[in-house]
Amino acid sequence: MRRQVLQVAVREQASLGEGPTWDAAAGRLIWVDILSARIRTYDPVSGRRTVMVTEQHVGAAKPRAGGGLVVNLRDGIGLYGPDLAFSWLARDPVPGRRGNDAAVAPDGALWAGTMRYDEEPGGGSLTRIAPDGAAVRAVTAAVSNGTGWSPDGRLMYYADSPTRRIDVFNVAGEGVTNRRPWVRIEEGAGYPDGLTVDADGCVWVALWDGGAIRRYTPDGRLDRIVELPVSRPTACAFGGAGLRDLYVTTARTGLPHPHPLAGSLLVFADAGRGLPSTPFGG
Repeated sequence: MRRQVLQVAVREQASLGEGPTWDAAAGRLIWVDILSARIRTYDPVSGRRTVMVTEQHVGAAKPRAGGGLVVNLRDGIGLYGPDLAFSWLARDPVPGRRGNDAAVAPDGALWAGTMRYDEEPGGGSLTRIAPDGAAVRAVTAAVSNGTGWSPDGRLMYYADSPTRRIDVFNVAGEGVTNRRPWVRIEEGAGYPDGLTVDADGCVWVALWDGGAIRRYTPDGRLDRIVELPVSRPTACAFGGAGLRDLYVTTARTGLPHPHPLAGSLLVFADAGRGLPSTPFGG
């Protein structure tokens, strides 16, 4: 990462920080603490921070085109309006299951992952949620995690963490086809968690229990390894001016002796160049 210096954007003790997303319209970063049912924001210019408590565990929160947020909750997909009024968009409660990571595709649809609390194989999924709430399950998973698209929108990258793989699909209209392994994370290096795609088409992935962020080139070659002081980074995203700062969410859940920075929002300034995120169309 060209000797970038790690900085602490927000010192926090989040149980399971996840899902960093740059909200360009508001000039802020949005992320969640899943198990504490909190949505957090951070404005790097003013330093202003906000915290909103949700009524259920929240796996992801993404900006909406008309203002407000779309959220991946325990029992389905919800909407917060600009005035923070809440409504359900696609409610589908399943005992023992919750929402996990999610991402908005270039066409404005939400791809929302789920997982069982006990991480049972096949207990989770990745589902496409159209702006009108129509839902189509695309993938069966154990722990559905990072999802991202190539700069031209023709490929979708995806991590079902226990497989230790990042897979790639061809984008075909509103769906995906031709799933195949793209990158395998070797034993002992952690599990692929949240990911983001940069303007060069490279994939940055956080390695849970690996204490690192990795960058892979479009042909699947390992390009950079960024070591972190925390063992459980969960996801990464570009934000700030010019989308050049790489933000990293982290977790402390399950660690008997977590690092003092575990649960904080970290940042590497001028780490690269990200792609603009698309707000949810609903």
